[in-house]
Amino acid sequence: MTTESMVPASEFARDDYGINAVTETAMRNYGYVLLAIAGADGEVSHAELDWLLHHQRKFGAPQHVLDDYASFDHRAADIDRLLADIRVDVPTWKAERHLVYHAIRICRADGAYGEAERAKVDRAAELLGVDRGTVLTLHALVDAEDALTNMRKAVFGIDT
Repeated sequence: MTTESMVPASEFARDDYGINAVTETAMRNYGYVLLAIAGADGEVSHAELDWLLHHQRKFGAPQHVLDDYASFDHRAADIDRLLADIRVDVPTWKAERHLVYHAIRICRADGAYGEAERAKVDRAAELLGVDRGTVLTLHALVDAEDALTNMRKAVFGIDT
């Protein structure tokens, strides 16, 4: 494990994930794992990469970390090695469930989430050791969040 120092995370990271500090390597590797999952079908779509860049920017990743995503070879990713260097300031925080949640999000970024994409998220969850019940719950959580977002947009007349 690395002895790299922690850097402050964004307000978004604190509010949504309870993380106050993280290493740059952790931010980079988290994105790399998501690219490996999103690209399991051979390609990372433009919408998937855009989703990752937007999310990581909100999280507080510096531009040079974001720039690394464009040149990352997701086909050669060693997920176990990448996970080993994901450290945050919360000792009870585990990347695996968060990664499955965000894998669902990134794979839905283009507006379509078919059986093939769901299967690759399910395979990634198995590799990450996330049990099937949790995976089903995470799928339901994302569905519920999207439904609530759509309701909020409807109430406020946002037509996008």
